[in-house]
Amino acid sequence: MHSVARNFPVFITGASGFIGGKIAKRLLADGRRVRVLARRPLPELEKLGAEIVLGDLDNTAALQRGCAGAATVFHVAGRVGVWGSRKEFFDVNVGGTQNVINACREADVSRLIYTSSPSVVYNGGDLTGVDESAPLCTSAPCAYPTSKAAAEQLVRKAHSAELATVSLRPHLVWGPGDKNVVPRVLALARAGRLRIIGPGDNQVDVTHITNVVDAHLLAEQALIAGGGVPSPRGLADEGVRPPSYPGGKAYFITNGEPVNLWKWINHLLTELNEPPITRHLPMSVAYATGGVLEALWRVLPLKGEPPMTRFVAKEMATDHWFDISAARRDLGYAPRVTMTAGTAELIEHLRREL
Repeated sequence: MHSVARNFPVFITGASGFIGGKIAKRLLADGRRVRVLARRPLPELEKLGAEIVLGDLDNTAALQRGCAGAATVFHVAGRVGVWGSRKEFFDVNVGGTQNVINACREADVSRLIYTSSPSVVYNGGDLTGVDESAPLCTSAPCAYPTSKAAAEQLVRKAHSAELATVSLRPHLVWGPGDKNVVPRVLALARAGRLRIIGPGDNQVDVTHITNVVDAHLLAEQALIAGGGVPSPRGLADEGVRPPSYPGGKAYFITNGEPVNLWKWINHLLTELNEPPITRHLPMSVAYATGGVLEALWRVLPLKGEPPMTRFVAKEMATDHWFDISAARRDLGYAPRVTMTAGTAELIEHLRREL
């Protein structure tokens, strides 16, 4: 790691989550100084040497404390999910991101790596081998994709000679420690509530957590290296940076091995001695059901989130896999945990938890 990065603390938002927590642990293991923003104490990270700044993305004073003296900020925190008001998503994902950018500027932070999402190019249909030239979505059945797209635009526009930014779009992150993607699917299957939406032949990218952490650290290194002659703050001269310089750009991050979604899910279930999913539900029926349930949840209103939404129906029935050649070229990204190895590791982890 470049000496410029080691001399200053790293600030991470969202360290209580799966991705942010794993980034923090990797950096601490590498001997880096780590400071994290959290709404509650994180004793595990504290024991490893992390400094905890209590607060959230609305707390500008906490963000300023976190950014003070930092050279790199990893902005991972955000409102995730498929259900909630537009205001909730935009307040956290857009307003919170602008607050992070403002704090970075006030503290003279050199680098900002933002954890975006491939859903920013959601178009309601198949996404097959899509690259970063795909347009950002402006409308979707839920506010998550549009709020992340708006936040990514803020980060990309914030890129400058003073604050170098890059946005990463990891897709369906999984692995030991995941509390969302795979555990949620397994819970639905065990409750008998999971159906194959559509014909079940859709190809989907999923991404092992180790590869996602690698991508974030490679993005930092690429911003530091920059190309040209480094400035006193570790940034290269803007005028002589090569075309591969990642500043101001966004990158899809996946395992680079699209899988048949339902075959992969059924493989996990079979290896865990659970019955595979065999029953199908036409996508048109799932989509219509999602619309009805969304309306009921809004009108009544009911607690939690609907068991089906229009966005979920589309995501479970369509192809969504992405071209990662730009990340390979510009970041030196090469997924080192394969689907075969990662899936075997996950199965062993899940067996131990049973």
